[in-house]
Amino acid sequence: MTRTVSAFVNAHRVEVPETASAIDAVRAWSESAAESVEAGQSQLTDSRGLPVDGATRVTAGAIFRLTPVRERGGAAGSPP
Repeated sequence: MTRTVSAFVNAHRVEVPETASAIDAVRAWSESAAESVEAGQSQLTDSRGLPVDGATRVTAGAIFRLTPVRERGGAAGSPP
């Protein structure tokens, strides 16, 4: 029997195998959210807002948040 751990993705509790990665936890919550992270449209962060690699192993009680990736640029008409 595979043991599971609880993690939280955008405040939603998910149960994943103890060997799961952070992106697996996101996928357990939302397939489209996981695809957004993999496509570079969203960034995966920890509870402090620090970036997390999707391959990071989930620990019990881990908190992950997704934030949109915004392109950097200057004011209108100025170079980036």
